[in-house]
Amino acid sequence: MLAKNNINLADVRTFVVLAQAGSFTKAAEVLGCSRSHISKQLAQLEAELGVSLLVRTTRSQHLTQQGLRLFEQCQQSLHTINSAVEEAVGSAERAAGEIRINCVGGAIGEDIVAPLVTDFMARYPDINVELDFASRRVDLVAGEFDFVFRMGALQDSSLIARKLTDLTINTYASPQYLTQFGRPTAPKELTEHRCISGSLRQWRFIDKQTGSEQDCVISSVLTCKNGRVMLSAALAGQGIIRVPELYCREHVEQGLLEPVFEDWQVASTPFYLVYLQDNYQPARLKLFKEFVVSEFSRYLI
Repeated sequence: MLAKNNINLADVRTFVVLAQAGSFTKAAEVLGCSRSHISKQLAQLEAELGVSLLVRTTRSQHLTQQGLRLFEQCQQSLHTINSAVEEAVGSAERAAGEIRINCVGGAIGEDIVAPLVTDFMARYPDINVELDFASRRVDLVAGEFDFVFRMGALQDSSLIARKLTDLTINTYASPQYLTQFGRPTAPKELTEHRCISGSLRQWRFIDKQTGSEQDCVISSVLTCKNGRVMLSAALAGQGIIRVPELYCREHVEQGLLEPVFEDWQVASTPFYLVYLQDNYQPARLKLFKEFVVSEFSRYLI
């Protein structure tokens, strides 16, 4: 029978770091030890478990089926253990350390989240922040970031999503575009127009009177996940955009952009602060979460 009590937690942690890093060299850098020491710990863990966890060749390495299962289950457990240890040694009472945040760029990231973050730092000067505007989907469970500001519904039940607001979405074009190409009267006519999109090519609209929905697959003359770039192209008369109202409120007031439809609207999009479900968050994370929830509405344009 397997003597599970003999398994060393340090060996498990080394294995998880090795799987995350993808190589012995990178894992050694993370852990501050030699590759031979990591190899020894891996061998000890495999011997105690009685299974092979990693297949290693001169050119590559990959997890075995058993290794992959162990990695997936231990990764989250180790995150919880690390958080609990941090709590135990006093970080629960100290507003210090680093917070890693991911957010969509453009108007939301630069005009709303960035000022919010700098005001938070002014209140807590011993807390450092890494603010990332990469538009890719990030993995909170893997520990890459502490918080993510995200639009749209979530599927991962291991995450907590605090809704901060509902973003009103609308469809806009410049007067010169509408003069040159005409104004569509219904979403289905967008197939004959120049459109500017972020990532979605299927736009859904709701009839204001009947509540019926209509989908339109648009042809995008410019695709860019940065809202400012999309807005700039629309202002230059290059096409029709569908963006949150707050992106272009001033431009509409100045007559530089116009709402395209009168009888059709777009469903609002919820905007969330997302973080890992964790009962042992250090003080800096608790403070940031509380600050965002209580102060976010003040930063809306």
